[in-house]
Amino acid sequence: MKKPVAKIEKINYQGWPNCYRMTNGEVELVITGDIGPRIMRYAFVGGRNLFHEFAGQMGRSGESTWQNRGGHRLWAAPEAAPPSPVTYALDNFPVDIKLTGGAIIATPPVEQEAGLQKQLVVKMAPAGSGVEVLHRITNMNPWAIELSAWALTVIASGAAGITGLPPRGTHPEILAPTNPLVIWAFTDLSDKRWQFTRKYVLLRQEPKSPSPQKIGSFSRETFGAYYLGKELFVKRYRAEPDKTYPDMGASFEMFTNHEVLELETLSPLTKLAPQATVEHLELWSLHKNIGITKWTDAELDEALRPALLM
Repeated sequence: MKKPVAKIEKINYQGWPNCYRMTNGEVELVITGDIGPRIMRYAFVGGRNLFHEFAGQMGRSGESTWQNRGGHRLWAAPEAAPPSPVTYALDNFPVDIKLTGGAIIATPPVEQEAGLQKQLVVKMAPAGSGVEVLHRITNMNPWAIELSAWALTVIASGAAGITGLPPRGTHPEILAPTNPLVIWAFTDLSDKRWQFTRKYVLLRQEPKSPSPQKIGSFSRETFGAYYLGKELFVKRYRAEPDKTYPDMGASFEMFTNHEVLELETLSPLTKLAPQATVEHLELWSLHKNIGITKWTDAELDEALRPALLM
């Protein structure tokens, strides 16, 4: 018996004629073929897009500068200031799309300045909301390069990002530190958008708050979530405690400014020989009719448990 797979169709999306919609009848996503690749939409079928879209950048291509656009993208960490050709490599050109075995394989041109070949492989569960996003970076340079695969999801504005700390313990039973909590020079922990509980870190996106905020952390069971209007987006992956991570040991980072909130996961730092590839797998899910009002550990446990047990 043939195994059921999600339906994939070519569509025009936001002015890009070569996009691909994947759906299993419950959720849908759209990946671009004219630029990127970017996953620009992830939502319940016909519902609100949980990903941010920069309206003035939709449907355009071929720009001479890097464009945020929104959606989900793949970068290489650690970050270097613009116009770094490694971090801010242009992704404004047509992407090779292959459909095979129910998956979308999206391969952009080799980044000429950085010498990197990126790729996204996207699969959707035949039922439910589960999505697998495999990120690949191959070193096409004739020399070795050290980097981390950095998966950034730009989320719609107006709600709260959530991440979890490793399992808590007690003193003096556990004396050794269990994880880093990384801050940037512009991070202000007195900002009212932050909230810390015993088990979670929360960051609210507020359009009227212009100053950016960012935090990084490490947890073996790395996840980032976003709660908006009783819908919950969760992305997760299993980090490796015995490996070295960028940005002082962060497997997860969360950023906000007046426009967006970003949920970011990072693979271990990897020294890639010529033609070698690093892979980084995220698991996504969407959940609806979720009630979070008090933002307590107990309430967050209840809301997140189904997603984290998938």
